[in-house]
Amino acid sequence: MSSQTVAPTPTRLRWLALGVLVLAVLLVGIDVTVLGLAAPFLSEDLRPSGTQLLWIGDVYSFVIAGLLVSMGSLGDRIGRKKLLLVGSAAFGALSVLTAYAHSAEAMILWRALMGVAGATLMPATLALIRNIFPDPRERSLAVGVWGAMTAAGTAVGPVVGGFLLEHYWWGSVFLINVPVMAVLVLLGSKLLPESKNPAPGPWDLPSVGLSMVGLIAVVYAVKEAAAYGFRWDAAAAAVVGLTALYAFVRRQLRLPAPLLDMRLFAHRGFSGAVLADLLTILGLSGLVFFLSQFLQMVQERTPLQAGLAELPAAIGSIVAGLLAGRVARRTSVRGAVSGGLAAVGLALGACVWLQTTTSYLLLGSVLLVVGVGAGLAFTVTADVILSTVPKEQAGAASAVSETAYELGAALGIALLGSVVTGLYRSFETPSGVPEGSAEHARQSLGEAVQTAHALPSAPGGELLAAARDSFTEGLRYGAGAGALVLLAAAALAWRLLRGQRL
Repeated sequence: MSSQTVAPTPTRLRWLALGVLVLAVLLVGIDVTVLGLAAPFLSEDLRPSGTQLLWIGDVYSFVIAGLLVSMGSLGDRIGRKKLLLVGSAAFGALSVLTAYAHSAEAMILWRALMGVAGATLMPATLALIRNIFPDPRERSLAVGVWGAMTAAGTAVGPVVGGFLLEHYWWGSVFLINVPVMAVLVLLGSKLLPESKNPAPGPWDLPSVGLSMVGLIAVVYAVKEAAAYGFRWDAAAAAVVGLTALYAFVRRQLRLPAPLLDMRLFAHRGFSGAVLADLLTILGLSGLVFFLSQFLQMVQERTPLQAGLAELPAAIGSIVAGLLAGRVARRTSVRGAVSGGLAAVGLALGACVWLQTTTSYLLLGSVLLVVGVGAGLAFTVTADVILSTVPKEQAGAASAVSETAYELGAALGIALLGSVVTGLYRSFETPSGVPEGSAEHARQSLGEAVQTAHALPSAPGGELLAAARDSFTEGLRYGAGAGALVLLAAAALAWRLLRGQRL
């Protein structure tokens, strides 16, 4: 049985509808990385601890990852257009609350609720594309545009944030969501056709709870274990998360109308594409988040200069996303995906030579290659995922793709951040610097900048130099670990996607 849709959308209106949909994914992508540049300003204003700063950066992605499957399935049931428009309105309202957060705790709360709203947007957009574009070649190009904007949003975040932070306060990076979401709601209500599964079955609330608890608990365990070692709280979270996910899978296999059809994962191409999604974005988002801090607080660029310095990643991802379908057809799906993953891995590997004085030639080249690799791999895998499922399951399948995206973004920040933070905190106290001041500086690089400015010039300069060296060392090790993961993923994707075609 096919998805319930209106009559086929005329060609011109199809592409106008696509333009509306990519507004949503562009903003969600921007919101993943825009905080990288705002981190120093948040540190100065809200005074978060190092752990709070990491939570501000990744709680948005954690919540989205935990809810995407549930929201994708909900869209299949109540209508993807309806869910997209309601979620867009909520996203805009929560952006205002986040912009005016008065404490680190409030910022974490509003960012988490933004994640709830964001979870309604991503699967709805990809599922609507599946129904708006019935022709496979047209759909491949549409997914290419969608993938380019998704990857570009992650990379453009620092540019947009840099411009706003040059001229306004840090809250402005969230207020830009409001007019864009208003346009999306107004145009989307006119241009987007409604589509849903005509016989979806009930929305199973126990499955919703199990998937959310499982994903968030597992990610929390990984984050805490990487940062502080495998303590009792991380172990407990891992047990709770894995138990909840096991129960979720068992329940889906028994339900006549599951929240997520687990049999999709028996398809080797589907599973390989999901894994490649996760690891591609892990490399991109983790690097961009911490490189933003490196460019500002180590190499002393202004926010706008730092944002423009990261522009090659956006350019590379847009170009690769638009050409991805053609590349995959002329070579092979596994060649395009494995090549993209290998490119990101090699670019991360080049960062092991990073120094505080590294020239922009190396940094810009690394970002360009990362953008090309991510745009290529992410777009082809999205096309593979859509083409392997029936239309009535488009929302749930899209949600799996987006869960991989958001989980990759969160884990990229969490895992790379845990390595960076763990090594950063180990720098020795320079002579003449009180141990209390050094302890404050070890909380985060932003805190080190503030502490150094409060000290006399000589000891303050030594403290800042030690902090910058330590942060750069952590970034080198984190990038090296990420490179190994992505190169291994490239080899695995080559095996899993064997024989897969668009």
